[in-house]
Amino acid sequence: MARYLLAGAAGFIAARTAELLLADGHEVVGVDNLSPAYDVRMKEYRLERLRQQAGFSFLQLDIAEKECIPALAEHGPYDAVINLAARAGVRASLEDPWEYLNTNTTGTLNLLELCRHHEIKKFVLASTSSIYGADAPLPTPETAESSQPLQAYAASKKGAEALCHAYHYLFGIDVTVVRYFTVYGPAGRPDMSMFRFAKWIAEGEPVLVNGDGEQSRGFTYVDDIARGTVLALKPVGYEIVNLGGHEQITINALIALLEEELGQKAQIEHGPFHKADMLANWADVSKAGALLGWEAQVPLVEGVRRLVDWYRENRAWAKNILTD
Repeated sequence: MARYLLAGAAGFIAARTAELLLADGHEVVGVDNLSPAYDVRMKEYRLERLRQQAGFSFLQLDIAEKECIPALAEHGPYDAVINLAARAGVRASLEDPWEYLNTNTTGTLNLLELCRHHEIKKFVLASTSSIYGADAPLPTPETAESSQPLQAYAASKKGAEALCHAYHYLFGIDVTVVRYFTVYGPAGRPDMSMFRFAKWIAEGEPVLVNGDGEQSRGFTYVDDIARGTVLALKPVGYEIVNLGGHEQITINALIALLEEELGQKAQIEHGPFHKADMLANWADVSKAGALLGWEAQVPLVEGVRRLVDWYRENRAWAKNILTD
C-alpha cells in the first residue's frame, strides 16, 4: 500500500479522491488551509467524513507559504504528491488575482520543491479547462491552444503546468497534469452552478443566470473525476490529460433538468454575460481513455438525481450554505 500527500484535501474533488484511495487501503496525509474562499462549512463537512476513516491524517497548512515544505516533509515519506489545492473560480480571480497566483502557482512550486528534495518521484497536478481560452475547438483536445488565458485563474494554472514541466525536465519528476472540465456532485462547491441552481430552486430563491442561458458546459460526475485522478498516479513521464466534460448541456436545459428532479419551478432572473466566462466547454477525452484507461460512467441524469438526493438529506444545514 502507498502513502500519498493530498493537497486541498477538504476540497470537493480532493475529498472524494481521498475516499477512493483510503477505500483501497492506502494512507492519505491531507493538507488544506481551509480558506474561506467559499463557505467553509462545506469544507468542514467533507473533512469530518475523512477524519472518520482509518489511514487519514490532516495538517492545516498553507502550501503557498515556503515554510510548509519542511513541515510537510516531517510527515513523510510519500510515494506521490497529488496537488488538488487551488484557489478556483473564473470571475472571483478578477477581484484578488494575487491570491490565485500565490495558491495555484507558488503553492505548486513549493510542492515540487518538496518532491525535488525528498525523492518523491510522482506528482499529479489538477489544472483547468479554462486554460483553453475563448476559441477552443469542440470537443477540445489537449493539443488545443492554451497560451492565451482569459483570466488570472487560468493564467495561474498555466504557470503551474509550466513549473511542473521544468521540474520534470530538470529533476526527473514524473508528472500527470489533469485538466478538469466542469465537475458536479454531492457536497460540491457552493459557488458553482449546479449547487447554486439546486439550492435556489429548492428554496424558492431567484435563479441568477448570466446571459441568455444558451451557453453550454460539459459536465462530469465527481466520482468519475476522482477515479481518473487516481488513475493519473501511473508513471507517464510528463503528460497533460483532459478529465471530464463528456456530457454537454446548456444552462437552460440544466435548470429544466433540476426542476424536474426537484419537482419545483425555477424563478429565473437574467443578468449580463460575464466577459471572463467561456461560451462553451466540452472535452475530448480520448487521450484519458488511451493513456489511463478512463471513461466516465455516471450519466448526467443519474448524477443530478444523486446531487438532489444529497441536498434533500442534508437540507437542514445545506440550505444555509452561502453561494456567493
